[in-house]
Amino acid sequence: MRLLAALLLKLPASQWLRDYNVQLLGSDVLAACIVTLMLIPQSLAYALLAGLPAETGLYASMLPLLAYALFGSSRTLSVGPVAVISLMTAVAVNRIDPASGLSHLQAAGILALESGVMLGVLGLLRFGFVANFLSHPVVAGFISSSGILIVLSQVKHLLGIAASGDTVPTLLGTLYAGLVHTNPRTLLLGLLTLTWLLGARAYLTALLKRLGTTPFFNNLCVKAAPIMALLLATVAAWFWQLDQYGIALVGSIPAKLPALRLPPLQAAAFYALAPSALLISLIGYVESVSVGKILGGRRQQKIVPDQELIGLGVANIASALSGGFPVTGGFSRSIVNFDAGAETPAASFFTAIGILLAVLLLTPMLAWLPNATLAAIIIVAVMNLIDFSILRLTWVYSRTDFIAVLTTIAVTLLFGVETGVSCGVIASLLLHLYKSSRPHIAEVGEIAHTGHFRNIKRHIVETHPSILSLRVDESLYFANASYIEDEIFRTLQSRQGIRNVILLCAAVNEIDLSALEVLITINKRLQAMQTGFHLSEVKGPVMDALQKTDFLQQLNGEVFLSHSEAVHTLLERELQSLRVHPEYQDFQI
Repeated sequence: MRLLAALLLKLPASQWLRDYNVQLLGSDVLAACIVTLMLIPQSLAYALLAGLPAETGLYASMLPLLAYALFGSSRTLSVGPVAVISLMTAVAVNRIDPASGLSHLQAAGILALESGVMLGVLGLLRFGFVANFLSHPVVAGFISSSGILIVLSQVKHLLGIAASGDTVPTLLGTLYAGLVHTNPRTLLLGLLTLTWLLGARAYLTALLKRLGTTPFFNNLCVKAAPIMALLLATVAAWFWQLDQYGIALVGSIPAKLPALRLPPLQAAAFYALAPSALLISLIGYVESVSVGKILGGRRQQKIVPDQELIGLGVANIASALSGGFPVTGGFSRSIVNFDAGAETPAASFFTAIGILLAVLLLTPMLAWLPNATLAAIIIVAVMNLIDFSILRLTWVYSRTDFIAVLTTIAVTLLFGVETGVSCGVIASLLLHLYKSSRPHIAEVGEIAHTGHFRNIKRHIVETHPSILSLRVDESLYFANASYIEDEIFRTLQSRQGIRNVILLCAAVNEIDLSALEVLITINKRLQAMQTGFHLSEVKGPVMDALQKTDFLQQLNGEVFLSHSEAVHTLLERELQSLRVHPEYQDFQI
């Protein structure tokens, strides 16, 4: 019992439960009511996007919320199905061999279980830094291109035709081939839903303001627009029996809770889905952490990246156990949760109760919901994801980032989401290696009488013909060490009379073994040329590493605390040598 109590005290939930009161309860219940209204159509829509039965979206919005509320570190993040992860789920489960006997729903459960285990293990190992392998520009490009794929994948439901594909060419090809079978009534219903949702987003707030309503009420009405669309379309489908006119409906939804059980533990399926589970985990974690940081910053609340991995891992395992599919912290639902006044993760607990009541009480009505309405809800929801301004920004600011973003977008659109995000990660890493393999090396001189040394190409500085001062703006490692060596001797070949080379190491955070061997080679070559080799402003950890070797003993120069000290000490020694040799008394330093 004591061990259990100690473990419970370490849960993030214990921190906010300690101070929970009636006022917080009221705020959380109100936020939960608003979020529940938004999640019902959204959860159904994202299950449709994932190619799964509609009820799985509701299942994935119950137990995972409870799990994250206990283990997550963000107080306002709302976990559940999201557009990009749903699309990636659809791509992954479609590759399962039918001969395996696994249904798409079972494969999705395995995917959620694998993702949960991966995230949880990474969290326990404190690997929260894995998010850094996906740069923001790459993630932005991937999400925008995924948004286009999502929109195209839903056009078939607006037209009432059959189409398939995971890339733009295949989607456009199958949509074009099916155009002749377009159902006019389905198209009309879909367009009416789109018009209502887009009109509510663009004009409803301004209209309500003219009526003198409060900003909170205005925002609530805009967020409730999908619910209105759902209700109107469902009533219309039931009243006019629209299924008799070829309009596809969601169909029968079980009015019961899912049985808690593990998905089938097939080794072949686990192996086949593992790469997809890893990518889903990375993308989901990056999205969740990004949203959590934004919302936490608004209230001066911190999230713990390693704890987020554990929280999302437990949430995905909970989804797998309850008949759901992979989940993560969603931007739109979290923003709604935050704006609605949620104060603690208890809001997610009450939201899960709201979804539970919907499953038990509303499923007969939801069976009449047209697929075209859900498709329109998805299209409007993901339109916020499509933003290619990152291309212009990276083109202006960083061409290497532009190449990474463009590669991600193009590959995602042409070859699919998994290939796209994989290429984005690889492109980012390769471009980073390329940039760091050719570090910025500046010859520096002193700004007169200040002791500050700056790039001779950018500032008016004092230099000395006998001293070459070079600043390396990068850590030294295997990929750039030879480049630095070449730059030093290229400069020496173009310059006469240099008797000392000083390497300014203020920006060097590390010197690996390969770079150390190159420094030894540089030292030997300069010694043979009767040229001193010196280091300045070496950081403590770097000096600690160098002191473990005999490099400092072999160095034919010195290590100086500051670059100013290095230059002035060497100049003073030259002056002393001139006094010893009067024949050089007219020599100018």
